[in-house]
Amino acid sequence: MAHVTRRSFLLSSAALSVGCTTHRNVDEGNGRDLVTTVTQNEIAQERTIDEIKIEAQARAERGAYPLIGLDPGDVREALANIKTRDRDEWAAAWSAVADRYYKAATALNSPVERRSNFLRAWRLYYFAQWPVANSEGKKAAYLKALDAFVRSTESLSPPLEIVRISFEGKEIVGYLRLPNSKTGPFPLVIAVSGLDSRKENLAESYSALIDLGIGFFTVDGPGTGQSPVKASPTADRVLSSVIDYLVTRKDIDSKRIVLHGVSFGGYWAAKLAIVESARLRGVVVQSPPVHGAFQPDFIRTSVLGNREYLFDIVPALLAVIDEVETVDDLIREFPKLSLKTLGLLGKPTTSMLVMGGVKDTQVPISDIDLLLNNGDVPKDAWINPNGGHLGRERSGWTDPVIFRKVIIPWEIRTLKDN
Repeated sequence: MAHVTRRSFLLSSAALSVGCTTHRNVDEGNGRDLVTTVTQNEIAQERTIDEIKIEAQARAERGAYPLIGLDPGDVREALANIKTRDRDEWAAAWSAVADRYYKAATALNSPVERRSNFLRAWRLYYFAQWPVANSEGKKAAYLKALDAFVRSTESLSPPLEIVRISFEGKEIVGYLRLPNSKTGPFPLVIAVSGLDSRKENLAESYSALIDLGIGFFTVDGPGTGQSPVKASPTADRVLSSVIDYLVTRKDIDSKRIVLHGVSFGGYWAAKLAIVESARLRGVVVQSPPVHGAFQPDFIRTSVLGNREYLFDIVPALLAVIDEVETVDDLIREFPKLSLKTLGLLGKPTTSMLVMGGVKDTQVPISDIDLLLNNGDVPKDAWINPNGGHLGRERSGWTDPVIFRKVIIPWEIRTLKDN
């Protein structure tokens, strides 16, 4: 028998369909068939590796997602060593740059300089596994990212606590950080990551709350990072278990907890606003898929080959959704997540800040309207008519600006309002 060597490649959605009949194409990254009946003119062509490199560098230069915080020089160095869409080649190039900063950090005595270098390494390892750790090289990079991030927190005061919660024979891993004071219990924000962001990204952003007397707990959304379950119609139970744990802690004010979900994390936030309305004082839902985003036509025309997403949105979704291996599986299973299909849309909710961008190509603005127009309590809305996903723009209303000027102020008001 001939020996066949399979290599892992960043999947191009252009390979998903040719013509107008059902085709099978092998994803070299996992050996599975990717089955789709989408016609070629129905989907956008995903970026080639050269286009990915150009766009990644451009985003790094302006500090745009998913390269927020990466040094443009480091990005240029890594990209110079990437020639193909091979996933392990991608991971190796970014990890090589990260390794240098990790090694430098371990040799430094200054806590500030050690933290700076570990953070730099973490950001590079994180991007080495982006958008999901779906090859051996990317899995190795993800483990290094976790290690570098934790080491970056060693000198923090107040400290960051790694919390492990037993869950169905597995464990939920999250980061808890509370203000360094004896005046607790403290109000808290639970932050849930999106499709390709991780709890580490959120923990770094939410450190801004500590000096304001508010703590945070960050956790990977179902199917992502270290989550013990994949995304499914019942996966919100993992987040309910997080709340179960947090309300037992004497240093947390169980009556003052809000939750923030980003993108796919926004879906879980919207669902928790309903099913956990009694235990959450408020919820921020940022570009949440609600109903239309899960429908077959939207998947075919807007998700496959989406160029607002840097690359590989299809492999990312296939990796996080339960019972899904092919595009046809995704088209079958995704609609089951719809809040409308689940009979939840319109039920009582807690207080909500609903956010989105009219020009979002990943979540239709109609989903934002559905959420705003249903339920039993008035909702706050922040809708950017010029914004894309998460309401972001290339300049002006960028991710950090939205976080600082919109999300944080709303959370502070909600948590401190008597």
